[in-house]
Amino acid sequence: MPVDVRSVGRRELDLPPLFSLHTLRESGDAFASAQALAPDRGAGTLVWARRFDLVEFAVVLEPEEPLALARLVLYPAMSALADAIAVHCPPEKPLAFGWPDALHFDDGLVGGGRLAWPAEAREDEAPPWLVFGVMLRAAALGAGEPGTWRIGTTLEETGFFEGVDTGAIVESFARHLMANLHEWQEAGAKAAARRWLERFPGEEGAQHGIDANGDLIVRCDGEEERRAFRAALAEPSWLDPARGEPWL
Repeated sequence: MPVDVRSVGRRELDLPPLFSLHTLRESGDAFASAQALAPDRGAGTLVWARRFDLVEFAVVLEPEEPLALARLVLYPAMSALADAIAVHCPPEKPLAFGWPDALHFDDGLVGGGRLAWPAEAREDEAPPWLVFGVMLRAAALGAGEPGTWRIGTTLEETGFFEGVDTGAIVESFARHLMANLHEWQEAGAKAAARRWLERFPGEEGAQHGIDANGDLIVRCDGEEERRAFRAALAEPSWLDPARGEPWL
């Protein structure tokens, strides 16, 4: 049953009170726009690009922690994204993360999240802002047939519940993000990492963990491998740089 991509332009979003909506036309870049707005608009600014084929939005955060710890917000934010999808998708369809920032739905890549901060921000100081951006492929408008893609899929192709529009996903994300950030503040980053790991299939036969700095730890056959979190954020794993959209 298809996502109602046509409803993108028909209404405004119903967001929690702490969020301030800034909308863009179809050609806008939500992630870049949120970074440009962050110094003046501040925390809670949510930029939404009214795309028909993509769920594209970004939110501004103002962390109190030093940057080295603050960027771990990617984990509760990704969990909020998956929670938002889970509200609307058929329960038998699996949702899984690819480390650290990709979202797979029904074994196909639909997109993911990414994180930005000011270039001059110091690791040992709280950054003035962070931006968490999301891009998910809702429909295959102008991108060929999903069945011919190598790794990608769309929400429409994988059977979203009828009547769910892309704006509803953004609204759900905002509510889940508030809940997950509250849990992060109360229970700490380890709890947020554990929630993320619940949706991470990882490698067969291996044990996986998230270190205090966000690194992925993989233990297998008595050996331990560390995958650097900060380096992984430099190039989103789900983003085709040539097309500026999720890999097909």
